[in-house]
Amino acid sequence: MSAFSRAINARRLLFGTCLCVGALVSTSTMAAQGPASRGRLFIVGGGPQPDALVKEFVDLAGGSGKAKIIVFAMASSSGLTSGEEKADDLRRLGATATNVFVNSQQANTDSVAHLLDGATGVWFGGGDQVLLAKALKGTKTEQAIHQRYASGAVIGGTSAGAAVMSAVMITGDERHPGGIRPVKDSTESFMTIARDNLVTDAGFGLITNVIVDQHFIRRKRSNRLVSLVLEQPVHLGVGIDESTALIVEPDGKWRIAGQSAAIVYDARKSSIVKPGATLGATGIIMHVLPAGSRYDPRTGVAMLPAGSATK
Repeated sequence: MSAFSRAINARRLLFGTCLCVGALVSTSTMAAQGPASRGRLFIVGGGPQPDALVKEFVDLAGGSGKAKIIVFAMASSSGLTSGEEKADDLRRLGATATNVFVNSQQANTDSVAHLLDGATGVWFGGGDQVLLAKALKGTKTEQAIHQRYASGAVIGGTSAGAAVMSAVMITGDERHPGGIRPVKDSTESFMTIARDNLVTDAGFGLITNVIVDQHFIRRKRSNRLVSLVLEQPVHLGVGIDESTALIVEPDGKWRIAGQSAAIVYDARKSSIVKPGATLGATGIIMHVLPAGSRYDPRTGVAMLPAGSATK
């Protein structure tokens, strides 16, 4: 018996969950339904997830009795347990949910990729986004995730599971902490707005026109996102706070749900200092978007919840 087979059997004994996902929709059923439009992204900024957010994710995946969700929690070393806890939360709302905890070699097999057949939702757990990308990036399973999204599934994630969705992925590391004024307190981070300081990697590219940051307001991460917005060619960033979701609709427009806000930095029309000098810019547009707000990243038009704005 292979190590992967032993791991599956161990998980079955521990959790009573079959990773073969026999209850997922068959290929023939999918063919009968015909092609669907692109799905949604459900990007949560970390922290406690309000019950209403979890329910909305399940509803977008088809609702009670219909939602079929795969959980990937490899961002955390305890993901075998935390992923199953998340799957249990989804099951309590009537979804069929399966925790799939695999490494890169296993994720590159047809047997694991086919676990996504017919899935209406995918969830990425929190932890370290580098670990999640290492486990899935460039594998057959990552390809299957993109295929499910293109076929109408909702792809969600929190914290690390949010950061990994953009093409440019923030890793959380710095090259020059404190810049020319070194940090005296090692607990401090992201103290500068500076060029060539933040370490990025390739994310899953489920969203390509923006850089995604998380725990944003709570952990005061504006410096690092502004730095990347000015430095990276996309020149657009969104920082999602805890207990808050940015939902990307099939038409590419955004809406905000949850208990806090998302912050947008748009430097696409800014004048930005050329390389070789201290990083700076003029004309950066900033939006603070609470729940109920909407944003069109193509036009840059933001709208607060109806009836909430004053002048």
